[in-house]
Amino acid sequence: MLVPLLSRDPHTTESPRWSEQPARTLEAFYRNRFNADVTQLRDVWSWTDYYRQVDQLVRQSPPFDRVMFISHGGFDGPVLKNAVFWQNFQVTGSKGELLQYSEAQPGLKNVLSITYDVEKNRVFSGYMASHWPELTPMKTDDIRHLLKGLEKQIQPLDHACFQNYCSQESLATSPEQQRGYRLDLCELICREPLFEQKTSVEISAERFFHFTKSLSSLVTTDGLIFFGACNPGSAAPVKTLEKDETELLINSTLAGGPHKSYVHLVGAVTGRVTAGPIGQSSADDIVNRIIMFETSRPQHNLCVVAPETK
Repeated sequence: MLVPLLSRDPHTTESPRWSEQPARTLEAFYRNRFNADVTQLRDVWSWTDYYRQVDQLVRQSPPFDRVMFISHGGFDGPVLKNAVFWQNFQVTGSKGELLQYSEAQPGLKNVLSITYDVEKNRVFSGYMASHWPELTPMKTDDIRHLLKGLEKQIQPLDHACFQNYCSQESLATSPEQQRGYRLDLCELICREPLFEQKTSVEISAERFFHFTKSLSSLVTTDGLIFFGACNPGSAAPVKTLEKDETELLINSTLAGGPHKSYVHLVGAVTGRVTAGPIGQSSADDIVNRIIMFETSRPQHNLCVVAPETK
């Protein structure tokens, strides 16, 4: 089974459907070389899309001897566009809170929290109560920009503060190219904030094991899980983790970790042979590494992990 994940590197102009071409190449390879029946998941834009299709497949067909992802990725596995999978809005007493959980990689939970005093500004409180569902598809930076824009419209400036730091006389002492920045800074500092927005990244063992359970249900016990992406087979340094740092999963205690690489981690949990490239990988690299593996040709940039004998 081939699983092309649809996402785009934000720093490029590539099509988000780039993974479908290597999937077509590999489908032709397996059909022509091994006369194999090949199943391919379609339109997987989010992990919700993936789980929905997998749930249908496991009820309708026997396990596969190969499950191969083609996607962007990193030390902590395949990547899709960050998407909200749970959210809650509530007002308790004078405190309003929007809490969102989202993920781009299974097992890494992105947490967004927006809290505010419902008594401080009724216009803002009314906006949050009626418009919070509209924030679901937005990026965290875009949410902050939107709410700060609203805050600027409805929350008055502290004029004494503004005159102290951003009067014409004060601005005249700054270089001309810095005056716009200083004015924006004064707008921020001299207006009492209406909300607090916090973000963090946490390990979610529940979400990670949900993903690995799906893999185990898809792949025969002697089958192969292949992650065609950058770095799933790369060893990452063990180090003290800081906020928003990568390699959270493989350096965690999940499944008896830390683990040398993501393929080691997934192999330990699923009990299946697991493989993935070492280092950066283009679409052509992914295709070549799979073909070389299936035709027993030697290669240096592929990590293959066999399950431990029990």
